[in-house]
Amino acid sequence: MDDTDRTDWVPAMPRLAAAARDAARALARSPSAVRDAALRQAAQALRDRQDDILAANARDLATSTATASFRDRLTLTPARVEAMARGLEDVAGLPDPVGRVMAEWTRPNGLRFRRVATPVGVIGMIYESRPNVGADAAGLCIKSGNAVILRGGSESLHSARAIHAAMAAGLRAAGLPETAVQIAPDTDRRHVADMLTASGLIDLIIPRGGKSLVERVQREARVPVLAHAEGLCHTYVHAAADPAMARGLVVNAKMRRTGICGATETLLIDAVIAPTLLPDIVADLAARGCTFRADARARAILPDLPAATEADFATEWLDSILSIAVVDGVEGALAHIARYGSEHTEAIVTEDADAAARFLNGTDSAVVMWNASTQFCDGGEFGFGAEIGIATGRFHARGPVGLEQLTTFRYEVIGTGQQRP
Repeated sequence: MDDTDRTDWVPAMPRLAAAARDAARALARSPSAVRDAALRQAAQALRDRQDDILAANARDLATSTATASFRDRLTLTPARVEAMARGLEDVAGLPDPVGRVMAEWTRPNGLRFRRVATPVGVIGMIYESRPNVGADAAGLCIKSGNAVILRGGSESLHSARAIHAAMAAGLRAAGLPETAVQIAPDTDRRHVADMLTASGLIDLIIPRGGKSLVERVQREARVPVLAHAEGLCHTYVHAAADPAMARGLVVNAKMRRTGICGATETLLIDAVIAPTLLPDIVADLAARGCTFRADARARAILPDLPAATEADFATEWLDSILSIAVVDGVEGALAHIARYGSEHTEAIVTEDADAAARFLNGTDSAVVMWNASTQFCDGGEFGFGAEIGIATGRFHARGPVGLEQLTTFRYEVIGTGQQRP
């Protein structure tokens, strides 16, 4: 019987959220040094339990029928477990975001005002495939004084449980409530629905996964959502680009890891240099297993390239496939991005500072880069220690979401007996 037809359903989310609310209060009051100790202890627990984590991951992989790029996101290795541990230690070493005085001023009547950073409260994290997301999200939430409820995908259940056990061990060792980090008890899809409608219990939902997941969350949530729809990223090779730099950056931006949201999905190349540079770029990528979808102007240069459809330029491939379009100058690149982009990350490769400035100022995307790979759109690379996701909305947070973005604020007003006339 499909789980949507069950009549014996007992919602777990109110119980988890109530425990998370209590834990969030304890975290918010805890000294920064205690939260940092929990993260360092959790990092060590990840290392100590590496064999258990990899064995759990092997169980997930054994039942996966996903594509190669999806399996790459699901796969854990000793290096990736170590990266999770280092990420927690990096977060522990960052300044405490809680209690920051964001602004202060004094009014003519002598009242002093301060805007002070405080935790959001209880965060619901819904994610797919990448089990390391659980460790990153838990670490950022602990450091910023937030409790978190994690709901990973069914494909990573065993990995998520093993990672959660390490996080709980870190909290326990530091004397903090283990309920500060919880996971959904099983893969039942109703947990997602319960999280989305848990207004008053969960303060913020962060989805991290494919377009269908994010769209469902945005459509059904009765809780504020911090989300991005897609990572449809572009790299524009300008007429004044250094050819060697352009070749290296495009290969890295596309092929370093094709299944992450910061991977370049479309190459835009200036018509002035396309006849000489595009064949080299395509050859570099093809040698690494990339395939292509090209517009008519690119195919006039390389007739063997498959023709791109309109839908191809609006597709987040998350695979070794690259869309290619030849454009006329910065304005042509910006027009293409405005038509097809998802406001995630764009890059320009050029030695012309004026052209770079026009490009940087001309997009609406959350992250814009000059002479750098789009794959640097990552909280760790930004110096955030880790990230809980990439936000492409217009409010509260944009780009990689780190510690500061997981806080809100309160106003403190300090007087000396003032009475309002």
